[in-house]
Amino acid sequence: MKEVVDGATLRPEELDEAVTRLLDFIAGVDRDGWYSGLEVVRPWSDHNPRITGEFARPDAVRWYLRRELMTLLRRGAAVTARPSRRALTFADPDFFGALDEDRSDLRAKKLFLFGPERMALSIDRLSHYCGTPAESFQRHILFTNYSMHVEEFQRRFTDTEGPGRDGVQMPAWHHRTPAGDGVSLVNIGVGPANAKTITDHLAVLRPDTMIMIGHCGGLRNHQNIGDFVLATSYLRADKVLDDVLPATVPVLPNHRLNTFLLDALDARDAKYRVGVVCTTANRNWEFNQGATLAAIKAARGVAIDMESATVAANGFRYRIPNATLLAVSDKPLHASPKLSTKAMAFYQASKREHLSIALSCLDRVRTEYPDGLPHDDIRAPDEPLFGAK
Repeated sequence: MKEVVDGATLRPEELDEAVTRLLDFIAGVDRDGWYSGLEVVRPWSDHNPRITGEFARPDAVRWYLRRELMTLLRRGAAVTARPSRRALTFADPDFFGALDEDRSDLRAKKLFLFGPERMALSIDRLSHYCGTPAESFQRHILFTNYSMHVEEFQRRFTDTEGPGRDGVQMPAWHHRTPAGDGVSLVNIGVGPANAKTITDHLAVLRPDTMIMIGHCGGLRNHQNIGDFVLATSYLRADKVLDDVLPATVPVLPNHRLNTFLLDALDARDAKYRVGVVCTTANRNWEFNQGATLAAIKAARGVAIDMESATVAANGFRYRIPNATLLAVSDKPLHASPKLSTKAMAFYQASKREHLSIALSCLDRVRTEYPDGLPHDDIRAPDEPLFGAK
């Protein structure tokens, strides 16, 4: 049982129906309890003409698979879909070992960044942590720490889909579009552990963008409560990814996202600074100031938070264009710590503009790069076939 499509024999008007046939076939394989296998033969490739891979829960990444397969078939590749092997249950003793991302064969190019076991677990955990099905997530992801951004998101998009139960750890809301190029907003709470957890799992869905729109402590004299900070790089003192991505590896936001955010700030005549965002795992770093202040001084930091560098580092690891637009909620070095009454007044005044700037940026991405932002700067030498723009 298999489905074969040879792009070299297709007329342009036949492409869409052929890809739909492939996607429907692998979805049926998944429903029958198998991992679906794809084989891609590229006659133009001398070194990797035949590449294979397996998928779990393909409906969760259907839009992404459609885009990648359309590109390959348009170039003349031949694609074969078939059942690969019986899907492992989460209780299977072999499941745990199959999750290891560090296993690789440097002799062969991969089709996809993740194995089917990793996909299945992350898709299940997204539903657990966010309270919505993985299929609801859109191609553009915003992260926040505060329910006020959720309220503004719901006010702006009256058709928003949210969690179906109470007590969700990192609730998500989605403004869905037929093409999947809408926006999902996730309230990740506070801290780098949550930021790592959610981006680990969202990575299997291959979003086009991730933007952090949280709050920060302003570190410079000429900043006021409510000013914005656009990160140009990060001081990674969050520690949670050091074992898999050493802090010596440079991590930068996506240049095009930053350009679009900068244009949106300027269009609104908003007050902002660009520079290094310092991300710490210690919410009470002020109680032991020496090491943190020395690092801030050396890095020329303009703001401090607890999530931005974590999101950016995982975006780098998993090849997802990302950026950070923060709002100054306190100035710990200038006798203006985060206090309840001041913070609440600032939150209410800033939430609409903050979200509006981020959404304006995503509107430009959607218009100017409908097939996703170029991301050559975060591609790896052993980049998998899918996602290699």
